[in-house]
Amino acid sequence: MHDPCDFRPIGVIRTDASDEEVKSSYDGVNGYVEVFPEFSEGLRGLEGFSHVILITCLHKVTEEQRKVLVVRPRRLVRFGLSLEELPEVGVFASDSPHRPNPIGLHVVRLEGIEDNRLIVSGLDTFDGTPVLDIKPYTISRLVERPSYPEWYEELRRRTGREV
Repeated sequence: MHDPCDFRPIGVIRTDASDEEVKSSYDGVNGYVEVFPEFSEGLRGLEGFSHVILITCLHKVTEEQRKVLVVRPRRLVRFGLSLEELPEVGVFASDSPHRPNPIGLHVVRLEGIEDNRLIVSGLDTFDGTPVLDIKPYTISRLVERPSYPEWYEELRRRTGREV
């Protein structure tokens, strides 16, 4: 019997940006999703959406990193905060790639479609990352008035950025 959680990639991320450039970019990098030919029919009707959601397998996460359950939101160091100033939070309260199941969720701008390639901007994942699924970003996904914990609001105030 087939295990429904045994995922097979439908494509792969391609970018000329190095891993370090991806890590240090706040707004993401440019690239494309190469959808494997056997799945290209699934792109029908995607033209015209401004954004798509990519679900990926964070293939560079090690077994040791999969055991991490508490993290500090390290990307905020670039805004002048020291690592010691950042709160320790559970991995499920963060977007850290270090997590028990290395599944990535990325909202990217869809710049165009060329055959089986989705040209995108705002990528925050590495070249060669396997893509498990693609979903359109639709109005039904908008949240009217989200709320956040105090530690998160404090980081937003201190950095002047969305974290």
